[in-house]
Amino acid sequence: MGDILRLQRATADNPLSNISAKAKAKSCILIWLDGGASHLDTFDPKPEAPSEVRGPFDSINTKLPGIRVSEHMPRTAKILDQLALIRSVTSPFGVHNFAIQYLMSGHKPTPALQYPVMGSVVAQLQSNQNVLPPNIAIPNLISRDSATIGNGFLPTMTKPFSLGSDPGKANYQVRDLDFYQGLDLTRLDRRRRIVNSMNTLGNLELQGKGPSDPDLERAYNILASEQAKAAFDLGQEPEYMRDHYTLDPRANVDDSNNIGQQCLLARRLVERGVPFVTVNNTGWDNHLDLATYANRHPGDPRSASHALVPGLDKALSALVVDLADRGMLDETLVLVMTDFGRTPKINSTGGRDHWPNCFSVAMLGGGVKSGQVIGSSDALGEFVKDRSITPGDLAATVYTLLGIDPAHELETPDGRPIRIAPQDSNVISELLA
Repeated sequence: MGDILRLQRATADNPLSNISAKAKAKSCILIWLDGGASHLDTFDPKPEAPSEVRGPFDSINTKLPGIRVSEHMPRTAKILDQLALIRSVTSPFGVHNFAIQYLMSGHKPTPALQYPVMGSVVAQLQSNQNVLPPNIAIPNLISRDSATIGNGFLPTMTKPFSLGSDPGKANYQVRDLDFYQGLDLTRLDRRRRIVNSMNTLGNLELQGKGPSDPDLERAYNILASEQAKAAFDLGQEPEYMRDHYTLDPRANVDDSNNIGQQCLLARRLVERGVPFVTVNNTGWDNHLDLATYANRHPGDPRSASHALVPGLDKALSALVVDLADRGMLDETLVLVMTDFGRTPKINSTGGRDHWPNCFSVAMLGGGVKSGQVIGSSDALGEFVKDRSITPGDLAATVYTLLGIDPAHELETPDGRPIRIAPQDSNVISELLA
């Protein structure tokens, strides 16, 4: 009893436990800019800095007085009053593997334990009666530099379901959604019943308590549901909507930036009750010519399809407008994150290198108090000037907005209690509407 009372006092002293667990958002779309997007060339330009810091791009005014963004984000500039910018995120990790683990889980990586990403935690804690998986990655969540990103110590059912195909490509086809040659639903149902019977044979505790293999049951349910499979079909979207999201939706080139179609598919999935969707947009690890941020292949006649920052600009602004038009913005949390920022000083090849000391994150919808900028970087975008925010703080805030107590504990397979947000994390109170 003494131990219990001490734990109660410790919990009462924790500021996280006093945050209301009332849900603001029903789902979350994480737009992950894989590789480390430059804060200086997107959300935190420094127009007064020397040219070797300012870079090749100009900056423009936004809907928020005194706040500027990259010249290649004109659509985002017009709706910045619907976003919240955090310009003071900081991390000690300047290599991809550790940085990704920290940002996606909120926990500093350690060899002693593999922490689950936020999507897996949400899948574990939120009830989901949907046939669709509760945690989906578009097109995948492949680790960079051997980063361990996934369900960690949680059950495999919380692992991100990777589509295995990019919705912006001509050959887009979600893996394992169609019957293998020679199989049909009758044969699959027979196989499923045989597996469940064999698994429960000799184990009376499992009898009458649902399927013996939840992963197999989920796979079967998706295959058996035409509605579930239709959720992934962008062909059901009108052409004007696909154009609304993407600079050049008909480019269909292998190296094009497909973030627009990825975000459109994410909207279709959360619209159908998927709690967590990760849009994994690659190509942001740019150490060379910064001009490729605006156009990956200068001189290419299909250049519009290669634009990183303009592609993000159109996809993000379209997603905001689309969610608002459908009455989904208040219940859908959108989070734009990346591994880290880039060096303030341009390198000898005209690019920027890894820089975790200060970078930017954008949030909107789902209970976020919009139209504000939290924190700031110094004059060169080199270090945090005020209001340092850690990835742990971001995770605690995301959980709170989704109605999950950041101090909640999960158990590892060996019974060890683990908080879903670190002990030293704090909810970003300014973000709570």
